[in-house]
Amino acid sequence: MNIAVIGTGYVGLVSGTCLAEVGNQVICVDIDKEKVAQLKKGIVPIYEPNLEELFLKNINADRLHFTTDLKSALDISQIVFLALPTPQDEDGSADLKYVESVAHQLGELITDYKIIINKSTVPVGTSKIVKDIISQHTKVPFDVVSNPEFLREGFAVQDFMNPERIVIGSKSKKAIDILTKLYSPFTAINRPVILMDEKSAELTKYAANTFLATKITFMNEVANLCEIIGANVDDVRKGIGSDSRIGNKFLFPGIGFGGSCFPKDVNALVHSSDAAGYDFQILKSVLAVNKVQKKSLIPKVRRYFNNQIEGKKIGLWGLAFKPNTDDVREAPALDIINELLLAGVKITAYDAEAMPNMKKIYGNQITFCKNAYEVLENVDCLLINTEWREFYSPDFAKMKSLMKNPVIFDGRNIFDLDLMKTNGFHYESVGREIVAL
Repeated sequence: MNIAVIGTGYVGLVSGTCLAEVGNQVICVDIDKEKVAQLKKGIVPIYEPNLEELFLKNINADRLHFTTDLKSALDISQIVFLALPTPQDEDGSADLKYVESVAHQLGELITDYKIIINKSTVPVGTSKIVKDIISQHTKVPFDVVSNPEFLREGFAVQDFMNPERIVIGSKSKKAIDILTKLYSPFTAINRPVILMDEKSAELTKYAANTFLATKITFMNEVANLCEIIGANVDDVRKGIGSDSRIGNKFLFPGIGFGGSCFPKDVNALVHSSDAAGYDFQILKSVLAVNKVQKKSLIPKVRRYFNNQIEGKKIGLWGLAFKPNTDDVREAPALDIINELLLAGVKITAYDAEAMPNMKKIYGNQITFCKNAYEVLENVDCLLINTEWREFYSPDFAKMKSLMKNPVIFDGRNIFDLDLMKTNGFHYESVGREIVAL
């Protein structure tokens, strides 16, 4: 099939590449001329495992193309994916200005039947907004479909190629038949296609993300209670995770959730609920708890140093909001860095992929290092913010020789408590006992 993908951000680029991988002709559209030029050269602007390989493969196979010319893309495409940013507005709502702007252009440019698909996470009712805008400009037949993505950063290619489910929100039999055929290569191994109306599909994406955010936050609250009463959150997690009604995913405590989806989606659903006259109390609590949790290592650091941290040198392992991505949007590391800088702390940091993005924010306020060990040179303590694989099995003897003090504050619980005792570290994690020297 001939497909246009409008927007070459995270969702658009992954979606376009994966759709090309199964034999479709895909043309990706973006208004950023420099970005399009880089994409045409085979340069992937984001880090995502396995994406670059498929990206280059499909460019070379002449199935994946890029342009700034929306009209030319529409002229050769029957299916049009909207993969546009919906940034969080000041009041917490999703800003639809990019979606609405493109909808106006679509109405002016389409000359034959198109299926317009909202792929990005958009508020309930957006499909109708898009349909109404396009209808202002044309009498050409078209359908607007909600087809939310369920891509995890770090596993996005895997998730697209092997989806747990495909959600299609539409009342149009024609559109449903075409999209069912489009997705048949991805659903051949008995993955369900779930059909529903547009509003239900839009809410499904918000409900999924906010439920996962709630699950994470609940476990962080349990971890905080564990610290107070002397329980071990690892044992509690295993105990409840073995219950099939609960499951063991998203039960790992830490320093809160971040990224481009969970914070934005929770805020957006709260705003939508308020607008509908419903007080979604549990989600408001999720936001409040997560805001505090992201800074939860700082009181531990202050307590250890008797609130005398000005002038201290502190190392950070991990800057991205999660491993296997370079995304620092809403990352807990941002809150931690801001607090430490305000307190007059000198910071050294390392992350496998996210340092260029952090450099754009902090410049020379932070010393960015070539590797994890360089971070440790003469530091008063180490903070672990992201659970990159390379951090799990370090040379502890080398770490101690480099650090001024063998003190670790672990926001991701990556080390075993007995191991830290054996190696002689003061070690504080989340929801577990303190290993004191």
